[in-house]
Amino acid sequence: MLKVEDWAEIRRLHRAEGVPIKEIARRLGVARNTVRAALNSDRPPKFERAPRGQVADAYEPQMRALLQEWPRMPAPVIAERIGWPYSLPPLRKRLALIRPEYVGIDPVDRVVYEPGRIAQCDLWFPETKVQVGAGQQGILPVLVMTLGFSRFLSAVMIPSRQGGDILSGMWSLIHGIGRVPKTLVWDREAAIGGTGKVTAPAAAFAGTLATRIKLAPPRDPEFKGMVERNNQYLETSFLPGRMFASPQDFNQQLHEWLVRANSRTVRAIQGRPVDMLEADYQAMIPLPPVTPPIGLSQRIRLGRDYYVRVDTVDYSVDPQVIGRFVDVTASPDTVTVFCDGKIVARHERSWAKQQVITDPVHATTAAKMREALATDRHRRQAVVRQHTDGHTVALRALPDYDALFGVDFNPPSTKAK
Repeated sequence: MLKVEDWAEIRRLHRAEGVPIKEIARRLGVARNTVRAALNSDRPPKFERAPRGQVADAYEPQMRALLQEWPRMPAPVIAERIGWPYSLPPLRKRLALIRPEYVGIDPVDRVVYEPGRIAQCDLWFPETKVQVGAGQQGILPVLVMTLGFSRFLSAVMIPSRQGGDILSGMWSLIHGIGRVPKTLVWDREAAIGGTGKVTAPAAAFAGTLATRIKLAPPRDPEFKGMVERNNQYLETSFLPGRMFASPQDFNQQLHEWLVRANSRTVRAIQGRPVDMLEADYQAMIPLPPVTPPIGLSQRIRLGRDYYVRVDTVDYSVDPQVIGRFVDVTASPDTVTVFCDGKIVARHERSWAKQQVITDPVHATTAAKMREALATDRHRRQAVVRQHTDGHTVALRALPDYDALFGVDFNPPSTKAK
């Protein structure tokens, strides 16, 4: 086959220098008919290999018969049904070509984002472990939010992926921007809409902010592609080479890095997010006059073991309210317990697991209550009463019965901090 450079040289010699065909053939050592063909061709020669048959050709009619009835039948099942004797890659390759004829193609439209209209939200789990206290390390979720118009990126690490903690993170990011996007786009995160319907806490949060939460279709990450790309950007540009002494240290380093990240030029918008944020801001909804329902909360009756549990960690409560209902609220920073509207415990929240947090005042109060109870028992003296026939009957003190039956009402001190 004639080479491209020979084809080009033939045309140059004949048309630019006027060399005859016979002389060109002699100089290049090719046939005169080859020279004539090169002169008659307007395009360079292209080698094309004759098509060869493939092992899947003989099985294609059977594949199509199955796809006609079951368009989404998996390749291993098809291989079993048609008696495929080879490895799966050739079969998968042929199925990738013919399956769209039966399943159909779902095209994706380009989306134009208007200012203030949409913010995409997602959880990112950085691989680098963070020191969380008590000698523990953990991989904690980071809530990432991207504004659709300006591509402004914000993020914060939260203690867990429970609904209350996610809502606390969302409020922190929205409050930091200063206004509310009209739509918050989420995938089907369990605490937000794992069943395909927005959960009650998330709906209450959105209602307070006068916005709405829109759930992405299942198995469709492209629906919120902006925040997915930013997750990858965080993974490759923020995380490498960093160490974190605590979640607070992580958030501090992240905050400093985000200032630079939002000052870079984003090719998709041909501008810097920090410069375009103002247009987003002006089109958003004002912040509500009250804080939306966020954080973890529960209502329980406080038992003799005067501790409440929040995300695997136990926190002490004033033992004077044992037996009464208490309301427990937990933000990412603080755990607070109320009884009849009065604060009966306040602790800094621990992000470690399986810890026991005791306020020394609570432990001292419990010790005094046990001591007072023991003293009261021992002070009880035997009393007498009149029997129906007139003689007196002695009544033993209750501690005597405790000693008789081996009951100890003075247990050792409760859990230490």
